[in-house]
Amino acid sequence: MKSWRQSQILEVVDRLPVASQEALRQELRGRGIDATQATISRDLKELGLVKRAGDGAYVRPGAERVASLLRGMERVDALLVVRTDRGQAQGLAEWIDRAHLDEVAGTIGGDDTILLVCRGGAAAETLEKKLNGMVKG
Repeated sequence: MKSWRQSQILEVVDRLPVASQEALRQELRGRGIDATQATISRDLKELGLVKRAGDGAYVRPGAERVASLLRGMERVDALLVVRTDRGQAQGLAEWIDRAHLDEVAGTIGGDDTILLVCRGGAAAETLEKKLNGMVKG
């Protein structure tokens, strides 16, 4: 149920400018999902959603936000292990998936760790450099 609810939250914020948890709760209710404000608040944090400047709508983290989420990386052959703060890995993994990076074949996001499966060792090295570049500015 949690993963379904969170996937619906992502679909809603991708489609609509939702600026409050109550508005999001109403949208979910229209989809047959009854969730409390506390549950939605936890989901937003776990998904790594942030409020957009201007209208205050919830959005997925952008490239500028990636730098603030990364805490460390380790490359092992064609794999890249990315460390984040607690509760931030799934949102960042989703952002990486949606970015359709050529180097990435797939992601697995936990609570504070992401496993990036790259398309070979060279691709992993290239991606590591890209992510390091984002972190260093």
